[in-house]
Amino acid sequence: MKIPVSAKPFLALSVVLAFAGLLPAQTNHAQAPVARLGAQAIYEEDLLPSIGAQLYQLKNQEYDLKIAALTGLLNQRLLEAEAKSVGLSTEALLEQNVDRNLQPASAAEIEAYYLAQKDRINKPLSEIRPQMEQALLQARRQTARQAWVNQLREKAGVITLLTRPKVDITADPARVLGNPQAAVTIVEFADFQCPYCGTVEASLKQVLDKYKGKVRLGFRDFPLRQIHPQAQAAAEASRCAADQGKFWEYHDLLFANQSKLDAGSLRDHAHTAGLDSAQFETCIASGKFRPMIDTDLQSGAIAGVSGTPAFLINGVLLSGAQPASAFEAVIDAELVRLASAAPTTPKDNPQLSGANQ
Repeated sequence: MKIPVSAKPFLALSVVLAFAGLLPAQTNHAQAPVARLGAQAIYEEDLLPSIGAQLYQLKNQEYDLKIAALTGLLNQRLLEAEAKSVGLSTEALLEQNVDRNLQPASAAEIEAYYLAQKDRINKPLSEIRPQMEQALLQARRQTARQAWVNQLREKAGVITLLTRPKVDITADPARVLGNPQAAVTIVEFADFQCPYCGTVEASLKQVLDKYKGKVRLGFRDFPLRQIHPQAQAAAEASRCAADQGKFWEYHDLLFANQSKLDAGSLRDHAHTAGLDSAQFETCIASGKFRPMIDTDLQSGAIAGVSGTPAFLINGVLLSGAQPASAFEAVIDAELVRLASAAPTTPKDNPQLSGANQ
């Protein structure tokens, strides 16, 4: 769920104010200051609380441009190498291996293709059938060619090492689920009153089951107070549950009962989770976790989080209630990157294992 426009200035202001008190103490910097206010130096990192999200978006746009160019270059070189090996041009190679295997479109396929675009075309099929048939053939040719090039990429063992911009966000040890030594960490920023956060729970469970031992999940608070009046209290209650080692039990109860987040229901959930009631009540009354929730909000805003749910998968931002496949794509790419970056040892390479024998 996105932060409403009216709420963003309040969040940005709270982030700036929270960091403003740190400025005088910042004395050890590798970079030169960007401004001075009397004896006080201001550095680029001091700008992040207010523009971190926008900078992250720009870096992602840069990545998208680079990955598109890299994909095109890799595909071009693969085709050129394959064409050279058989003495053909790249176009002749594609025609021989792809185009000649395409079947003519049936009348039903042409009609379905036309109906999918009928409102935009605004002409009867009888007038433009040849154009529709040609457009459908072109689309199918493009898809088939891409599939064949993908086979070349797999055969060649292409590994893309260019990765999306990352943010250094750590998980809270008291709210981590899974293997502490897992290679991939998903840090979730969520709001217990956000319906989309509840929806994505099924995807997260599926991902954790599939990558058991390889992926762990960390939770951080991002209550959208302007639109979810019960989210703050729920976040504090979940922290109090974590204080008794029952965060995930309480977390599951909150998402399973999102319509019951009033004070009485929060106490009922504590009882269901097996918490010590007196300790829970004392914790809630103290409000001791409010500053920590503010810190989570500030960290999320700097990392580019603009709504809930949002996830940082080893620092790569994934926003919204995504299907499991979206998580898997990022996780698989990260596992490949980590494996390719791992140093080769004699044990890993049989040809090296006997070098000193």
